[in-house]
Amino acid sequence: MEQYFKKDNRLGIPIPAFKEAWDNFSVRTQQDILLYWEKIRGSIPDRISDLEHKINSKQAELSDEQDFNRSCQLNYEIAELASIINDLWLWYRTHQDIQTKVHQ
Repeated sequence: MEQYFKKDNRLGIPIPAFKEAWDNFSVRTQQDILLYWEKIRGSIPDRISDLEHKINSKQAELSDEQDFNRSCQLNYEIAELASIINDLWLWYRTHQDIQTKVHQ
């Protein structure tokens, strides 16, 4: 199943990377892809939790930071981590849309 996914270094998880339309896959292949995706999807909340810990750490560092440039850098890093979390939640919800298509 790994041939249907590509590691996204920013998100830290493999994401679907189909070379053909979903409807062109056999039902069996669709089910196998969904099972593989479900394993990946199950890891997303843990990944989000790790990123939230990083945000909390950076926010604690920011509260004590006196250097303006470093404060700006920390704010940028916090925003980027928050953006990754948002994207991970979008991918987490993607499974529901795909599963609905399979059962129609």
